[in-house]
Amino acid sequence: MKAIVAVDKNWGIGKNNGLLFSIPEDMKFFRKTTLNKIVVMGGNTLRSFPGGNPLKNRTNIVLSRKIERDDCTVVKSYDQLFSVLKNYPQDEIFIIGGASVYKEMLSFCSEIFVTKVDADGNADVFFENLDNIDGWCLSESSQEIVDNGYKLKFTIYKNLNPKSI
Repeated sequence: MKAIVAVDKNWGIGKNNGLLFSIPEDMKFFRKTTLNKIVVMGGNTLRSFPGGNPLKNRTNIVLSRKIERDDCTVVKSYDQLFSVLKNYPQDEIFIIGGASVYKEMLSFCSEIFVTKVDADGNADVFFENLDNIDGWCLSESSQEIVDNGYKLKFTIYKNLNPKSI
């Protein structure tokens, strides 16, 4: 399984249950990378989408004890999530947030696609700084681009010893 996230220079990922930045190239990258894949998220992440609706053209799996919906798969625990995820090809599963789901699933991810934004978004939630975690290494980094006034790089981190579900 993999994860995809955009971080500011402090590894911040969100503020007030929203994204830190509006970056069209990052949104395009997210759409292209997760299209026709399985996306796993918490309830707050689902609620943060336009209209609170699941992402189109993806299998949406939501971890929440509070949500009851028919337009996505809702699981109430990590044990239930792992049971559901065993039904899908591991390389097609993407963890997409929020912070607690990222933190819990980090060790199970083989790769994490990190869009690094060279700015301080004054975040109130953060992603683990992969540069400081044993067993994680930066394997790819794009040239820096500028989009909507922000400098950013698309990077991929690899987990040298991912856990299996």
